[in-house]
Amino acid sequence: MKDKATSFDIAYMAGVSQSTVSRALRNSPQVNKETREKVQAIARQLNYKVDKNASNLRNQRSSTLALLLFEDPTTEQSLINPFFLSMLGSITRACAKRGQDLLVSFQQLSDDWHADYEDSNKADGIILLGYGDYKDYEEKLEKLLAQETHFVCWGADVHGHPEFTLRSNNRLGGRIAGEHLLATGHKAFAFVGNASAGSPEFSERYLGFVDALVDAGMDISQVPQYDANFTESAGDHATEQLLASGQQVDAIFCASDLIAIGVMRCLKRRNLRVPEDIAVMGFDDIPVASFSSPPLTTIQQDTTQAGELLVNNLLQLINDQPITVNQIEPKLIIRKSCGHNL
Repeated sequence: MKDKATSFDIAYMAGVSQSTVSRALRNSPQVNKETREKVQAIARQLNYKVDKNASNLRNQRSSTLALLLFEDPTTEQSLINPFFLSMLGSITRACAKRGQDLLVSFQQLSDDWHADYEDSNKADGIILLGYGDYKDYEEKLEKLLAQETHFVCWGADVHGHPEFTLRSNNRLGGRIAGEHLLATGHKAFAFVGNASAGSPEFSERYLGFVDALVDAGMDISQVPQYDANFTESAGDHATEQLLASGQQVDAIFCASDLIAIGVMRCLKRRNLRVPEDIAVMGFDDIPVASFSSPPLTTIQQDTTQAGELLVNNLLQLINDQPITVNQIEPKLIIRKSCGHNL
């Protein structure tokens, strides 16, 4: 338990939603007497005090949402992943449909963004987008929880509150990728992308990929994994390492499209053909994937649906309504980088 109890702590102990806690502490008739008394007893036990100023501030709606894009850990000029740029467009449209203004801010993980937005009444809630090591911003998500800030984020786990997260079914996407590469006749595989706890989305894609290969009777110890963040240069460097190892592969599954484009760049430089010598598959379906050479087979994350759900879920939190959807389903997009011998 944290030093200062929050309404989320009470909700967890009482087995109710945070919005129910808020209503119970206001003696709302919407909450039955038994639940109201249970919540109030736990609040007394935790010495919970309602911050009247913060409560009043939260009740003053600005009809504005804040979108925070995090700087990704790369020295390349374009610091925002094109996947998030695509989602930005759908979030903007979704806000317009819901009568909300959108405040967009570019942030560094080192900034005190967690203390700045909703509490200053700039926005009613926050949407968080960005890759990077999850452990770098886990503490700040905890501070948002402690401040009882309304927020949703793409991909990153919010401990104890899965409803605050929207993500693709990454493990299923990885499985679909593995099954497609097997179906196109490939037999020797590699995975390029981080697969640690600090990169939960990439890790799930790797695990799904492994699921498919294990089900096909493959020995996973013969499937090398090379770390790479989301960038082209990381994919290029990882491929150099793979080729230098001397291990023979005929297909590479990459944790993102940008990694895959870097992989293909390295293979071309080393006079290896895609897909004739080595097939390459990505994940995301960013716009440039269809224009790469060859066009990239990938797993699509629907950015239109994702943007709409992020806005909808945040507004549901703000309005004390339950969130019912926090995952989108991936889709296989077949182009030319894996061959067509299905």
